[in-house]
Amino acid sequence: MQEETAQSAIDMFLSAFNASDDGRVTALLAQALTSDVVFHGPLGRSEGIEAVERFVLDLRRHPAGAGTMVRCSAVDMPGEWARYRWVFTTPGGGPRLAGTDVVHLRRSLIDQIIVFAGETGPPAV
Repeated sequence: MQEETAQSAIDMFLSAFNASDDGRVTALLAQALTSDVVFHGPLGRSEGIEAVERFVLDLRRHPAGAGTMVRCSAVDMPGEWARYRWVFTTPGGGPRLAGTDVVHLRRSLIDQIIVFAGETGPPAV
């Protein structure tokens, strides 16, 4: 049951990256995150839905074009922490990012996000 609650919040969070327009991002994030969410992203630590919204909007405006974010694993949830894998693909074979997020839930909403991400591509020689 915990995994289902976490999966719902996680999928709502990820849906913000794929929203039909920028105006929907805030509403989707408000359904997934606490107002005081702590976000540990590629550019450091930030707090609040507004900070996460800026990150999501920046990624939506990727120079290679608007991409698609999908969860590509089950949600694994020992206790109040959950983790999942995701992939972000830009159109036309552009850059592809993949990673694992670790999230903490409080009252069915995400109150902490830790992002581990990197560009995928051919293996280094």
